[in-house]
Amino acid sequence: MMSAQLWVSVVQIGCFFGLVALGYYLVLEGADFFNFALGPFAMFSGLTASWLMAKQGWPLGLAAVLGIAIAAVLAVVTEVALVRPIDARTGGGELPSLIAVVAVLFAVEQLAGTLFGRQLMPGRSWLPGTSLDLGFVTVDGQTIVLVAATIVSFTGVWLWMRKSKYGRILRAVGSNREAARTLGMPVGRVRLVAFALAGLVVGLAGQLFSAKAGVSFQSGFGWALSGFLALVIGGTGSVWAPLAGGLLLALAQTLVPYYLGSASLDYAVLAVAILFFALRPSGLFVRRVRV
Repeated sequence: MMSAQLWVSVVQIGCFFGLVALGYYLVLEGADFFNFALGPFAMFSGLTASWLMAKQGWPLGLAAVLGIAIAAVLAVVTEVALVRPIDARTGGGELPSLIAVVAVLFAVEQLAGTLFGRQLMPGRSWLPGTSLDLGFVTVDGQTIVLVAATIVSFTGVWLWMRKSKYGRILRAVGSNREAARTLGMPVGRVRLVAFALAGLVVGLAGQLFSAKAGVSFQSGFGWALSGFLALVIGGTGSVWAPLAGGLLLALAQTLVPYYLGSASLDYAVLAVAILFFALRPSGLFVRRVRV
């Protein structure tokens, strides 16, 4: 039987995967597009803060805010300078934009390696020396912060999509851009908001997870893949679906090495992805359409 402490790891990793998947969800809902560069944006955010604190002596708060802001700026620049112009020139073709974003993924990783070095950079806990002892399990301060930030982020996005002007029309724009434009909806602005908000979410995710596990310039690709798989598993039927997918993916990544050894991890994750693509391509939570 898996120990109680391993369940803490499942929750911690699942929250991180869920936050990255939430970034995918926002861009997909607002622009009908998979922004695979979100993983490197999260990495760049965490690596920026870790480097500033370790090498330049910056305080945690200032370094974290700057890292999150940079992730949001990278997301906005990707939309304005890359995705939108390519989309306009190709008449809405998805493949050219997707290829360009994959190129951004690798470009951001190499830029991070050049700027901050190519070694693993340790993070710094947001609540050093703090832990919660529940008797059967101990939860460290950074995990507490990560879980709390995840709940706040998902709740905030859920409320934003229900209450705000742009949140309410986000799905309309993503589902049918031309129809939304015909109805006078601010399509360009909504897409920009979706990209910016996704950048903020993954920037925060990169900060929180790198403070626990460290971060290197090569982390971005793995984070991008994990967030995408979490979205595939959870689906897009609810704002909370990416979190459910992230927790299930984290459970698989924890159980498999525990019972079968670390060598089988990649095969198990691939098997999970194939199963969902083949048997449940819409994920666990599917949007209900009223007729």
